[in-house]
Amino acid sequence: MDRRFFVYILANTPRGVLYVGITNDLSRRLTEHRAKLIPGFTSTYGVTSLVHVETYNSILEARSREHSLKRWRRSWKFELIEKNNPDWRDLSDNIL
Repeated sequence: MDRRFFVYILANTPRGVLYVGITNDLSRRLTEHRAKLIPGFTSTYGVTSLVHVETYNSILEARSREHSLKRWRRSWKFELIEKNNPDWRDLSDNIL
């Protein structure tokens, strides 16, 4: 059985507050963020728009990528997002 893992970036506005996360169920995780079910960073700052997502078959690869992205400069994250999503559209319409 193939498992998929997602590394994702959420934003509150274009070039605003960013959140990098990892999950094995992107739809469920986005619902949790939007409903503010888990207190913390995303609920405090209203970070709910999915602006970037990557898929991995290995949890180890996904974790490595998440840790790497968390260490990136904001400008590098902006470039990554704008490479595939220049208008900062919410990509969750394709997921949910």
